[in-house]
Amino acid sequence: MLATFIEHIAGITPLSEADREKLLQALNRDRTNITEAAVKTRLVPEMAVLKALSGIFSMDVADIDTAGAADQWTGEVSQQFLKRCCLVPVITEEHALIAVNDPCDLGPADDLAARLNLPDYKIVLAPKQGIFSAINTFYDRSQDQARQLVEDMEDQEFLILDDITETADLLDDTSDAPVIRLVNHMISQAAKTGASDVHIEPFQDSLKIRYRIDGILYEMLTPPKGVQSALVSRVKVMAGMNIAEKRVPQDGRAQVRIGDQEIDLRISTVPTGFGERLVMRLLNKSGYFLALSEFGMTDTNLSRLHSIIRQTHGIVLVTGPTGSGKTTTLYAGLSEINSPEKSIITIEDPVEYNLEGIGQIQVNTKTGVTFAKGLRSIVRQDPDVILVGEIRDIETASIAIQSALTGHLVFSTLHTNDAAGAVTRLADLGVEPYLISSSVNTIIAQRLVRVLCPNCREAFELTAKDVSTLGSNGWVGETVFRPKGCPDCFNTGYSGRQAIFEILDLDDDLRSLILATSDANKIREAALEKGMITLRKDGMNKVLKGITSIREVLRVTQE
Repeated sequence: MLATFIEHIAGITPLSEADREKLLQALNRDRTNITEAAVKTRLVPEMAVLKALSGIFSMDVADIDTAGAADQWTGEVSQQFLKRCCLVPVITEEHALIAVNDPCDLGPADDLAARLNLPDYKIVLAPKQGIFSAINTFYDRSQDQARQLVEDMEDQEFLILDDITETADLLDDTSDAPVIRLVNHMISQAAKTGASDVHIEPFQDSLKIRYRIDGILYEMLTPPKGVQSALVSRVKVMAGMNIAEKRVPQDGRAQVRIGDQEIDLRISTVPTGFGERLVMRLLNKSGYFLALSEFGMTDTNLSRLHSIIRQTHGIVLVTGPTGSGKTTTLYAGLSEINSPEKSIITIEDPVEYNLEGIGQIQVNTKTGVTFAKGLRSIVRQDPDVILVGEIRDIETASIAIQSALTGHLVFSTLHTNDAAGAVTRLADLGVEPYLISSSVNTIIAQRLVRVLCPNCREAFELTAKDVSTLGSNGWVGETVFRPKGCPDCFNTGYSGRQAIFEILDLDDDLRSLILATSDANKIREAALEKGMITLRKDGMNKVLKGITSIREVLRVTQE
């Protein structure tokens, strides 16, 4: 049979005599799963193996389509059984299929059919990853999945696996330890919902798990208090942290794969009165970088930003609180101007995404690489454009300003409430007003507003009461939308986010004003007279277009 199998493969993909011999030896050594044994040799692709088996066993090779397929059976069958046996049922009104990866042992498929009472079903072949992805999709659809994981934990001993030394694929993990399954489920579910952070928060008599989705925290799960220590320890093991040390804060990182997604986890723990509080930040390394044109900004702002990032020297500051998309904006700008003719170097804490063709330096205080020291070294690397992750102190600010004055274009961020406040912040750090006025070209304040779910938003007319806090009665009678909530948006009424901007260009008049005062209110008033669009007004433009709600704009532009 093995010889026939190899002949079929050779008819699909070329094999030398040496490769045939290696393949035969590998298949003789491991007869538990013929598909996996053949693929492990790396001599033949999985699809060629499946096509060869298809010819021998007269089975179709299928792409698994979960759309429209039933998932009610998830309560009847263990997810771990399906993963261990590498098979999945795909049941629709038209047909009942059981996809398998190895046709040499169909006993589990027959057991599954009997369990689900499928008198008429067809067995097809499918890639292992496609089967695991389908299993994951079906069980994620089931709202009882997380609850069942927690119930499985009751009255069980919690085991911790050894340190993870390489990137793990959560879909491949068939561990039966409930705590490991719960952590895997938390991370995969967070990635699927687009969560940026997962919070594990201990309290006196309870443990809460919350996800930050579109900037808002939602409570997702409340495991039993007894699982707290094992749950935190499992995540700390993944991050290579010291699980015995629970009295001091720790930081770590880990990488996991979820299907074709590479997820980078930044993990932080702090001790509290009721145990360690842990937060995981998720960064999708396989993610798609947004272009500036996809930020949802007005044509005017887009045109201005295109001009701003193509300046030859000076400082461009992006301001806003943590999580307002400052880094994403700067990355999008760098990606747009990146070319072989330009030397671009960044110093960041941490380096969140790898940008091809751009030199990126990671701040490391343990080795003495601070923003200031790194920036001082960057200047000697003959850059055209410099990105400083954040201006935190006078030393970093001074070097950034000197870099700008000597012909470099410098991008950086500050934590201020609005664009004018950046001038006050630099003055507070100790930067002389004449240096601010001569080096800073543009200050951009930005926030992220949640986008209304298009499937459930409700239309209504603005009343005088609605606009009383907005400072303009010109919008009374306008038809806008408000959130309602539906299953597609997790009953939040929102789906996704867009940025709103306040762009302050420093012209000669404003530079003169900065020399006279660093009062943010006076600078703001002067900028408004020159036509600056405020964050709130830019947000209201999005409200009038039906993109977001008044409540959302007021939330992110509190004055």
